[in-house]
Amino acid sequence: MKIVIDQEKCTGCGTCIQECPKGPKIWTVNKKNRTANVSNLEYCHLCMICASKCPEGAITVIRDDKDEKKKQNEEDNL
Repeated sequence: MKIVIDQEKCTGCGTCIQECPKGPKIWTVNKKNRTANVSNLEYCHLCMICASKCPEGAITVIRDDKDEKKKQNEEDNL
């Protein structure tokens, strides 16, 4: 899974961090540079709220279902 932020479109408004259920665990917003950054994707639940709520359409969530299925299988086997 990957979250891509189009920095040409991103205005750093902070909607992503406000709307995401994991907010600051995943997102950082630099209001000075008007950019958002994502990290710690292990906390992401692929709800895609960030992408759907972004007013500029700057966020794309790329799912790799093979990796997600493998991760789920590993968690199930614990």
